[in-house]
This record gives sequence, C-alpha cells and structure tokens, in this order.
Amino acid sequence: MSLRILLADDHAIVRDGMKSFLQSEGCTVVGEASNGQDAVTLAGKLRPDVAVLDLTMPLLNGVDAAQAIRQVGPDTKTIVVTQHKEDHFVVEALRAGAVGYVLKTHAARDLLQAVREVLQGNIYLSPGISGAVVHAMLNGDGKPKEVLTPRERQVLQLIAEGKSTKEVAVQIGVSTKTGESHRARLMEKLDIHQTAGLVRYAIRHGLIQA
Repeated sequence: MSLRILLADDHAIVRDGMKSFLQSEGCTVVGEASNGQDAVTLAGKLRPDVAVLDLTMPLLNGVDAAQAIRQVGPDTKTIVVTQHKEDHFVVEALRAGAVGYVLKTHAARDLLQAVREVLQGNIYLSPGISGAVVHAMLNGDGKPKEVLTPRERQVLQLIAEGKSTKEVAVQIGVSTKTGESHRARLMEKLDIHQTAGLVRYAIRHGLIQA
C-alpha cells in the first residue's frame, strides 16, 4: 500500500512539482491545500500518513497548522518545507509537532527521505540545519517559547495579511466585538499599537512573507 500524502503550499507550481516527484516514487497524494486552514480540514478528513506543509501560508502558517493537525489527526506525521533555516524557525516547528524540516533548496533531494524517516519514528532535518537545534529543544534551551498562543498567532497573521477586524472575526468564527478584543489584547501583549508594527513582527517571526 502506497504512502498517503497531503500537500499544502500556496504556490500551485510548487505543489505540482512535489506531487509529480512523490507520485513518481510510488506515493499517493490524497489532497492538496493552498492555505493552512484547508490543510487542517483535509488532514482531519483524509487522515494522511504525512502532511507536507509550507512554513508561510495564508490564513494559517505551517507551524500552527502542524500543531492543529496533531489535534485532528494525531497519527499524521507533519513535515515543514521552507526557505528559512534559522534555528528559531526550526525550533518553533518542532515544538509545534513537526517531525521533519526540509529546506526548499534541498526539497527534491530530501523530501522522500524525510517522508521515510518520519514514518519510522525519526526526526528529519535537511543537511545544513544543526542537529544541536533538536538537543536544545529537547533540553529546553535556546530561544524562549513563543509568547503568543496559537489563536493570537492566527489573529496576528490575519491582521498582517491585511484583514479588517470584521474579516478576522469571520475567519476565526467569533463576533466582531470579540475580534476587536483579540486585536486589543494582542497589541497590549506585544506592546505594539500600530498595524505596521504588527506586520513587521509577523514578518520577523515567519508568519507572513515580506
């Protein structure tokens, strides 16, 4: 029985490339998503063996999508694919439950190996990413844990993507008043009181692309 894979990337050409490669290696791509929210929904419905997630996706980034997929499909292994190789991005992804971290510069070479490794219960990191990152995470060292909750990160990402408070509220399924409260608490927590500052914060933390 072939491995069942879910692909999530907001660039169709990237998804097509990964799909073609994985299928040529005998895997079955059971679903595709162009944003993190759809990826979570499909993971809960399709229960793939592996979900391959772009780090920077609309509506919900790959880190928070990986964390959500742990809840809706705990047997699904998640692999993050990204151009970011900085340690704190790797640590955040692993803490969220991802068990593979593949650099896009190595994706064609590494992706299949990553899929095989994570299904054997291992953690896979592309060459060039220090194994010390994993040890730092497991030992509680390195960069402090993210100060925002997953919901706060989602609200921040939506704001940074240019969504109005009403649009944010609709997207996360709350009233406009509650959406305003989320925005106010977020600004207070980060001590950032202008949208431009929130956008810069989101870019620095990999929630959106510059």
